[in-house]
Amino acid sequence: MKQANLHIQTWMRDAHCHGAELSLKELLYYKRKAALLSLAPAKKQNNVSAGQYLAPQKGRGMEFAEVRQYQYGDDIRSIDWRVTARTGEAHTKLFQEEKERPVFVFTDLSSSMFFGSQLLFKSVQACHISALLAWSASMRGDRLGGVVFSEFGHHELKPTARDKGVLALCHQLVDIHQQALLNREQTAPSKFADNLKRLGHLAKPGSLVYLVSDFSQLDDSSFKQLERLARHCELIGCQVSDPFEHQLPAYQDAIKVTAGDNNWTLPLMDNAFRHRYAQQAQQQFQLRLERLRRTGMQMRSFNSAVPLEQQLLR
Repeated sequence: MKQANLHIQTWMRDAHCHGAELSLKELLYYKRKAALLSLAPAKKQNNVSAGQYLAPQKGRGMEFAEVRQYQYGDDIRSIDWRVTARTGEAHTKLFQEEKERPVFVFTDLSSSMFFGSQLLFKSVQACHISALLAWSASMRGDRLGGVVFSEFGHHELKPTARDKGVLALCHQLVDIHQQALLNREQTAPSKFADNLKRLGHLAKPGSLVYLVSDFSQLDDSSFKQLERLARHCELIGCQVSDPFEHQLPAYQDAIKVTAGDNNWTLPLMDNAFRHRYAQQAQQQFQLRLERLRRTGMQMRSFNSAVPLEQQLLR
């Protein structure tokens, strides 16, 4: 246990991380971690208009497509000598050429994200994920855009190449996070659906879109917006949750919990209560994941109690 705590302390120092507040330094830390996350598109798309890196035409490139008989004018460097030797006729390899497509990062810093029972607020982990996605896009040479928002403000970023786009996103993550942190005691309606509309105007067909959120504040309008986006873009959801949301810890007394204007008393000494809580939480998370997948979005889950790089190295 002591060794684990020491490892966490070392990581927090190296990553310039505080847990609840967010700094630009901790987002810049992920530049050297960019290789941990691959932004390579899925090999198969549910909808051909959802976009992909591979161009439809055959030519020279990174991705092998097929072998056919050699035709006059083909590049002799692409001859498949094994097939040629086996068939007795010259055959050449065809490739699909890679093309650029913009990457968008949609970061939810709503009030529900400002919770953490162990290592980080979900909001901080969401910003770490967003920064890593951004640096990975820059490393690939993709243009980066995005939307960062809370109930108290938002910022849209048009696709920009290289580190310039990443730095613009990181600055907005820090600013919107700080604004939301200062106002977290106030209540305001969710702006998730409104910002999905903004994303829909920014993300042109063929874009790769990452949505980073706990997805706890989605309504019917939000799901409809996601379905529209999924028809033309590849959507990947990064769901951030805290262990407390899945399983309550055992404790000798009841504790009081406050969220906005709501107050609860949790009898943590009651095993039956904790078991019921875990069952209901699992059911709710499963239903939410199933509905999100039905929109056409691929889903990944992240834990706010474990450093991001540890989760990706597992």
